Amino acid sequence: MKILFVIDTLGSGGKERRLTELLKALKLRREVEFELVVMSEDIHFTEIYDLGINVRKILRETPKDLNVFRQFYTLIKDYKPDVVHCWESMTAVYLAPVCYLLKCSLINGMVTNVPSKQNLTNHHWLRGRLTFPFSHFVVSNSMAGLKAYRVPAGKGVVIPNGFNSERLKNITGKDLIREELKIETKHIVGMVASFSGQKDYPTYFKASQLVLAKRNDVTFLAIGLGTDSAGAWDLIKTINRNFFRLIGKRDDIEDLINTMDIGVLATFTEGISNSILEYMGFGKPVIATEGGGTCEIVQDGITGFLVQVENPEEMADRMETLLESRELRSDMGAAGMERVRTGLSIETMVGKYMNLYRQVANKT
Repeated sequence: MKILFVIDTLGSGGKERRLTELLKALKLRREVEFELVVMSEDIHFTEIYDLGINVRKILRETPKDLNVFRQFYTLIKDYKPDVVHCWESMTAVYLAPVCYLLKCSLINGMVTNVPSKQNLTNHHWLRGRLTFPFSHFVVSNSMAGLKAYRVPAGKGVVIPNGFNSERLKNITGKDLIREELKIETKHIVGMVASFSGQKDYPTYFKASQLVLAKRNDVTFLAIGLGTDSAGAWDLIKTINRNFFRLIGKRDDIEDLINTMDIGVLATFTEGISNSILEYMGFGKPVIATEGGGTCEIVQDGITGFLVQVENPEEMADRMETLLESRELRSDMGAAGMERVRTGLSIETMVGKYMNLYRQVANKT
């Protein structure tokens, strides 16, 4: 079967990693042939070039470049894929009319979050309303996402993100990371997320500083694009800055997570977070904001703790509970690792995608 994958960018985000892991796994399947289209020069996951596949670039010269429709029409007409799989809302808008005209099956993979605004002021939600009627299936990584976007009955499919256990190999030792970051405290707590409006770093930083008001044996990490910015540092009191490492964008996420004692994710809304899967995959207890898809993967009191939105006091309390008990951290970390192994692995994710591709291809 032939599949054409289309994504707007291959930057360092969660959906980009998910696609990269999927392509790496599909390359090992003889029944699948595929090509990739990237609508940007931004390619962080350069390992796609090692797969020996055709990586095309279709770039927009202007935000409303109508020539893009023609380029996709020509490509799909010539390549004749059994399935076109777009990866987010912008590519869905370009591909929906083209696939409809060419009678090509479209899998719409734009649902990766749980929007709080479910109306026309949310351009992703609007794009869903425009493209869902022309999509054979709409894939979400959470049930909460399908409900929030009001995906039509019979079209919605949930395929959660998967963690690749190969990432547990060849990890830099904790002592070397501590030495690099000049960390001397007993404990390390970290949050992996971009410093953006979708992630709630103010709550994480407030909670961290509430903990520091009671103890001085913890260093707090912030890892992701923009976390080393002046805006991030402004959220931290001068007296506490020695207990923070605002690291910015890094390629060695695995090494840094492995060094943590606790993984945190504070957000306003979330689909299925790769950061949480990474924490659990590395056996770290999780503290995360409740709601959205997070409630579908974090078992409160078992693999970690769920806390209320914008509640630094509750988050700080949960941090202290875990910091005080090595046994609890170990038990929750082990439970999270087992949950990933048995239901949230890359193998499980790929198997579900393969079943969907076969179902679509067999109907064409």
